Amino acid sequence: MKTCLVVDDSSVIRKVARRILEGLDFSIVEAEDGEKALEVCKRGMPEAILLDWNMPVMDGLDFLRNMRMMPGGDQPKVVFCTTENDVAHIARALHAGANEYIMKPFDKEIVTAKFQEVGLI
Repeated sequence: MKTCLVVDDSSVIRKVARRILEGLDFSIVEAEDGEKALEVCKRGMPEAILLDWNMPVMDGLDFLRNMRMMPGGDQPKVVFCTTENDVAHIARALHAGANEYIMKPFDKEIVTAKFQEVGLI
C-alpha cells in the first residue's frame, strides 16, 4: 500500500483528503504544517504528498524546497492543493518541484484525476 502525506493546517481538509485517499488504497500520514511534514519525511519518505500552500510555521513552498533536497526527496509525487489560483503561484509551485496542482475545494474525482496524471494510481 502506498503512503500519502497530507499536509494542511485545516483538520477538516485533512479529514476529507484522508477519506478520499483511503478510498484509493493509500495509507495516510498527516501533518499540520511544513515543519512537521519534514519530520515525517525524515522518518520515511511517502510515495505521495498532498500539500497546502498557506500554513503557519512553514508554508508549503518552503516545505517542498526543503523536502526535495533531502535524501530520497526527489521520489514523492507532490500535488499542491490550495486556494491560490493565479498563474504565478502555479508556476512557482511547479518550479519548486510540485508535480501537479489542485484548487480548493476539491472532490474525489479531482484528486483521482490528478493522482492518475502523476502516475500514483
